[in-house]
Amino acid sequence: MSQAQPINSEVLNRPLVVCGPSGTGKSTLLTKLFADHPGQFGFSVSHTTRNPRSGEENGKQYHFVTRDEFMERVGNGEFLEWAEFGGNCYGTTFAALTALYPRRCILDIELQGVLQLRSKASLQTPPLDPVYLFLAPPSIETLKARLSGRGTETDASIRKRLDAAKAEIEYALQGKHDVYIVNEDLKIAGDKLEKVAMGYQGWKDCGDKLPEFDVKELE
Repeated sequence: MSQAQPINSEVLNRPLVVCGPSGTGKSTLLTKLFADHPGQFGFSVSHTTRNPRSGEENGKQYHFVTRDEFMERVGNGEFLEWAEFGGNCYGTTFAALTALYPRRCILDIELQGVLQLRSKASLQTPPLDPVYLFLAPPSIETLKARLSGRGTETDASIRKRLDAAKAEIEYALQGKHDVYIVNEDLKIAGDKLEKVAMGYQGWKDCGDKLPEFDVKELE
């Protein structure tokens, strides 16, 4: 697609919420989208209580804070959504969204965050009208292989991610998201993500049909 095409003004103020199990390629696809369209998007920088990984910078990938500071912010009502995942807390502040304008906001959040956002979005001033996108693996077998192949996860952390994936896929199978993309081929999935993110013609109908997942395979 032409990089000369500007982002559709009709979607500019609609945050794009990207959800999907760990191992589906969210980071890879979003990194390419940002590189292909510099200055068009703002990736909401979440707060987290986990420790930085090698190469991560505070304020870039995440705002790294202590659990005490995180929970203080929760108590102050600063978070639009937050969740505890894998023993660590993650959250998106209202301030993080406000700071992105006039770029389109991208949110990469867990299912708990999606559910909170759904309940709070319409209550904002002005109301938020997010686009919810689910990024799916082509199969449960592929998802398990991707997680195991990372080499950075313990057996316990993989188990937690598989449990989370089960809940996310069960929710997705209910048809609660606006668009579904199955990441079997990075190029094809990337083109579809670009179309949705830029709001190109036909973006609402460019998604995929979910595979017939058997979530029992994740138990």
